[in-house]
Amino acid sequence: MLTVRGLSMTYGSGVVAVDAVRAIDLDVEAGEVLLVMGPSGSGKTTLLLMLGALLRPTSGSIAVTISDGHSVDVAAAPEKQLPALRSRTFGFVFQDYALLDALTAAENIAVAANLAGTTGANAHRCARELLDRVGLTHRSTARPNQMSGGEQQRVAVARALANDPPVLLADEPTANLDASRGRDLARLLRRLADEDRRAIVIVSHDERLREIADRVLWLEDGEFRQIAAMVIDPVCRMQVEPTGPGATWSGDQWSFCSDACRREFLTEPERFIPRGSPGATDRER
Repeated sequence: MLTVRGLSMTYGSGVVAVDAVRAIDLDVEAGEVLLVMGPSGSGKTTLLLMLGALLRPTSGSIAVTISDGHSVDVAAAPEKQLPALRSRTFGFVFQDYALLDALTAAENIAVAANLAGTTGANAHRCARELLDRVGLTHRSTARPNQMSGGEQQRVAVARALANDPPVLLADEPTANLDASRGRDLARLLRRLADEDRRAIVIVSHDERLREIADRVLWLEDGEFRQIAAMVIDPVCRMQVEPTGPGATWSGDQWSFCSDACRREFLTEPERFIPRGSPGATDRER
């Protein structure tokens, strides 16, 4: 869905120039959830804005496969074409929800559908269907100030889907949510990637999002750094670091989120890993 080559962003010039993103290469597949983590000021939001054609890069290319099957380089597209490209290619989820206070949940989504070319009764039908997908049919007439933070963010996700985008971009989507609502939102994003085959790119500090990501990349000083590959705990199916609690069975090394999962695995390995299955290295995401 996304093919990024040599992507760079420099603010300023001469002695005051700051390289926010430095010659990044990146590929994101359909149905993949990519999590980009890193310290504050590492370039995560700048990267996301460039991927979504909201910020013009200094150099590099961003090829996006759009609905009719061909790719377009949004980094090289003329400025006048960018609004149309964004409206049919990307969905955006922001940390602060960015809902219109004067509109109901359904109306917020219908406005996004209007901008994507769906009008009248079709836009309202689209809003109802998307609210159902995020579990908020019963809140269709509520305004943002009548909803919890978790509800507002799910409405924001529904709004981001109003143009049926192949790529969903999320900037710190769980930052304002408590632990329970944050996990609910993470599972929702994972489901949307699986069911719709959407590419989802998330930038965040939130470690909870590791659980639903196919890949985790670490961005620091505008560049991707090497981090340990994530593997799957065969008991609870969570993604874990291979440096955690481990065990060897049938010649393969397995890693676990905790000693409890490790002990459960060792009591009956065949229950979790059928004989003849590939080893842990084949299960890395």
